[in-house]
Amino acid sequence: MNIYVGNLNFNYGEDDLKELFENYGEVTSVKIIIDKYSGRSKGFGFVEMAEDDDANKAIEDLNGKDLNGRNVKVNQAREREDNNRRNF
Repeated sequence: MNIYVGNLNFNYGEDDLKELFENYGEVTSVKIIIDKYSGRSKGFGFVEMAEDDDANKAIEDLNGKDLNGRNVKVNQAREREDNNRRNF
């Protein structure tokens, strides 16, 4: 399952996120989104977990939790909507 993690502290890294979610099960990938101009975190990312049951437990436990002074938002990631407006 792909999990969205938002409102992250800008100093929170991918290794930190992986370590946090590994408490719940196997983590297959972690990606914090970086601003291409500043090179800084945008404050959100995605964690992919192998088992849906583990992912659901992580979501339940971590949503709203204080991480480095910020209450994170954790939920199942939705498919990205296509915002291509070229087709009139």
